[in-house]
Amino acid sequence: MTTVIWIAVALVLFAGYLSWTAGRLDRLHARMDAARAALDAQLLRRASIAQEVATAGIFDPAASMVLYQAAHGARLAPEEQREVAENELSQALRAVLADTTQLRVVRDAPGGDDTADELAAAVRRVPMARRFHNDAVRAARALRRHRMVRWFRLAGHAPFPMAFEMDDEPPPVLVEYAAGRVGP
Repeated sequence: MTTVIWIAVALVLFAGYLSWTAGRLDRLHARMDAARAALDAQLLRRASIAQEVATAGIFDPAASMVLYQAAHGARLAPEEQREVAENELSQALRAVLADTTQLRVVRDAPGGDDTADELAAAVRRVPMARRFHNDAVRAARALRRHRMVRWFRLAGHAPFPMAFEMDDEPPPVLVEYAAGRVGP
């Protein structure tokens, strides 16, 4: 009789462990989804501000076209091409805002200081949002690789989490501007 009790206790403890692990995995997936939504919002914000700057008529036509096409492509890219489109926008921002004179052009336009502030904030927040998302993905992947999670299929039918890899280096001019090193 004692053996049956010990087996029952062991099964209850094991079931509790599996339940706790499944709950933890669910929370990690929820955290990952929230981080992805925040990343999408920051990417959309960056693309929208870049598109606004491109259509303001303050840059030469070639620079405006490059920035507009990259921003438009990033906003409308399908999910499987999103990383490439965001890379192109990062490269376009660095090319168009290559020196302080371009930033000065933005700031001299009507409402330019606010636009420059928004753009600097947007390009600063994208790497942070991407880092939060990729950290959540890394934690979910680590838990999903455990044997118990795989054997008992605790992840259900959820797709394997994928990191969002992109070139998110901001233009150096905007970094200096945000840090207060580029004056009026």
